[in-house]
Amino acid sequence: NSTEIVCKTRKRDVYAMVFYAATNDAKANVTVTINVNMKNSWGHLSALDYPNLAFYAIMTVVYSLFALAWLLALVCQYKDLLRVQFWIGAVIALSMIEMVFFFSQYNTVNVTGEEGFSLLMTAELVSAAKRTLARLLVIIISLGFGIVKPRLGPNLILVTGIGVVYFTVAAVEGISRTMVSSEEINSTKGRVVTLAMVVLDVGIIYFVYASITDTMRTLRLRRNTVKLSLYRHFSNAIIFAVVASCTFLVWDFLEYPSSQCIQNWQDIWLLDGFWHIIFCYLLLAMMVLWRPSASNNRCAYSPLIDLGSNNEPEQMPSEAFEGMKLHNLGQERKTVPSTSVDDDLKWVEENIPTSLVDAAVPVLMDSEDEINISRFEVSKMQ
Repeated sequence: NSTEIVCKTRKRDVYAMVFYAATNDAKANVTVTINVNMKNSWGHLSALDYPNLAFYAIMTVVYSLFALAWLLALVCQYKDLLRVQFWIGAVIALSMIEMVFFFSQYNTVNVTGEEGFSLLMTAELVSAAKRTLARLLVIIISLGFGIVKPRLGPNLILVTGIGVVYFTVAAVEGISRTMVSSEEINSTKGRVVTLAMVVLDVGIIYFVYASITDTMRTLRLRRNTVKLSLYRHFSNAIIFAVVASCTFLVWDFLEYPSSQCIQNWQDIWLLDGFWHIIFCYLLLAMMVLWRPSASNNRCAYSPLIDLGSNNEPEQMPSEAFEGMKLHNLGQERKTVPSTSVDDDLKWVEENIPTSLVDAAVPVLMDSEDEINISRFEVSKMQ
């Protein structure tokens, strides 16, 4: 139960501590329990984890500013808001909560020297929820939800399925990193979970690319330059994020090979911090593009502008005139019989004497009133 300072270090570096227990009785069964307490000038965090404390503190402040600015923008433009803007607000809120949990976890370890398991598990679950909601946000924007189309339609089941599967895999991957050691993470089971995450992310990137291409094609056919410019900036932001991520993966593979001892351990916090930075960049791009403003109606779905499906062919002027010709032809065909009947009746009245007819066949001749009634009935039938 005694506490004794074994050694002091002069600089930040990686150290190995070796313990040796000896006894005079070779057959003795001895159990030795040793508690090692390492403390730096800033606290109990190691030099490897200390940069994470400052990083999550900065990210907490950044997302708090994002949330405050977004809330003020929503309040100022509360009359004309897009549904996508509420999704962006939810992602900002989850991101801020995630950073608060991770900062609390590292701060607890730095102050007490003990890890809070429940706090770390909660932080991983919130992180999985945030990543899932963020990917769903990118998917529904790429599909044109609330901007090009009023609802997702048949894609709703697909989007929901992607969200459920991704949250499950992300939660399992986050919990496994906190519960198992680094050797078990590099085992077969750990690699299967990591591979599943990579496959899901690649599939989501391909789906987003195909959806954005289809949405931009639709906007180009409808000649909606405002929304087309919006999606061009959004696609450029995603392309930059994908290229930066691939470049970072190549640098990670070359700088930190798994088969060798890590030399540049001072920068190892970037392995997790980079993905938070690239996510913050994408979120900021979406906030700028879909910010609440007085011109929200120009980006919202409008039945008068966005009516119609992608598969409907555009009506050419010749087709429109052709329909008008057929309509006029039908009217001409209907008026021809009426003109011929009037001409025949007029010819009979002019060429056949009425007195002769009245004298010859007085019984068969109709009166003037009956003739007028007959003409009226014939005109109604025509």
